[in-house]
This record gives sequence, C-alpha cells and structure tokens, in this order.
Amino acid sequence: MNIDVLAIGAHPDDIELSCAATVAKMVRKGYTVGILDLTEGELGTRGSRQLRRKEADAAAGILGVTFRKNLRLPDGNIEVSRANMMKVIQQIRAHAPSILLFPHWLERHPDHEHANRLCREAWFYAGLEKINTSLNGRKQDPHRPRKCYHFMQKFEFAPNLIVDVSDVYEVKKEALAAFASQFHNPKSSERETLLSSAVFLNHVYARDLHFGSLINATYGEAFFAIEPVGVETLFDIK
Repeated sequence: MNIDVLAIGAHPDDIELSCAATVAKMVRKGYTVGILDLTEGELGTRGSRQLRRKEADAAAGILGVTFRKNLRLPDGNIEVSRANMMKVIQQIRAHAPSILLFPHWLERHPDHEHANRLCREAWFYAGLEKINTSLNGRKQDPHRPRKCYHFMQKFEFAPNLIVDVSDVYEVKKEALAAFASQFHNPKSSERETLLSSAVFLNHVYARDLHFGSLINATYGEAFFAIEPVGVETLFDIK
C-alpha cells in the first residue's frame, strides 16, 4: 500500500509526543499517513509491552492513520546495522512514501539518535536499485522518499520548518492521553519517570505554544530539513 507520509519513531508514543498534530493535520487534509515504531518500548519503567501495544493502537485510531506497524527491534539496543537498515528499507519500499518523518540526530535518548542514523541511511539506500529486498516473497522496487524531516524530542534545535497545528492540537492531546501508563497518574504505584511527572505534558504543550508563536499561530510543531524547502511563491509562506 502506497502512502504519502511515513512517520518513524524509536518507541510507541514518540510520534505522539513530537509530531502527532502534524500527522493528524495531514490525515484531515486527505493525505495517507503510516506510523512505524522501531521497538515496543519494553524497557519503559511504567506499563508493559502488551499495554504499550494497546495504547499505540488506540492512539493510531485517534490520529486516523492508515496503519501502525512495529519492527520489534530491541528497546535500548537499536543497532545501526545492515540487518536493521534492510528492515527499514523494506517498509519504505513497501509503502513508497513521499515524505519521511524521523528523529533529529542530537537527542537525550541513545535510541532516538540511533533511530535517526538508521532511518537516514535507509532513506538513501532504499533508492539504490542494486540493493535487493523482498517482502512476502516478492522482489521490491527501489524507492527514495522526496523529502525527510526531523522532528523534535527532548533536546531543542533551531527549526527551519514549523507546521501550524492549531486547528488539530486537541487531537494530539487526545492521542497522548491514550498512553495513560506513561504519563502522570497520582494513583500509580510505579516508579516516577521524567514522562510521568505532573508537569511533563504541560512542558510539551508550552513548547508547541512557543513554536506556534514564532509563526503567528497558537500551536506549532518544529522540524528540521537538511535540504532547502522550496515553495511556489513567497505567499506560500505563513
């Protein structure tokens, strides 16, 4: 199934925290979007592998994406290896997206940094005809997405692309609420984490408010594009 956008995160909830509103906006504009989680987040302090899977499916339904897949790479051990790169290439070729979204290369969590490198290499090599892959017994055609954009997670960077997501921001909040095991719950007996603190989600919302203010919008999600982003006219710029 060919889609317009493939968003790749290291763990379930990474897409929701970083670019869920952008995903929701594209879906509502008629684009097809898929999510690929590299791991099941099984090392997370709170919840379990099975619960995270249910939460991820629920969040996908809220966002309205075409599909959500999981490569089941080991959490805490996303190796930048040829074997893993080929798995990502298979998914890129299977769905032939025009745009890839994946983590920025400078991050607090090593899995996020490794995901960046793995996706960056897969993006390029997926376009080489002499790298052979097959899926379900069928040889795949080469495909390189036109553009890839890096989304923001814990560490901030100076974005060169900000998407106005004001009109769909409540969808992001709803998708995040699907991951109830990961965020603040005063009744939980599990150990507190960075994500489960009482103020964590407020910080996420505040940052999106800040980036929205830079483009005269209420909420904005920040991205970095390595290559220049072209526009038809200067009036296409917000």
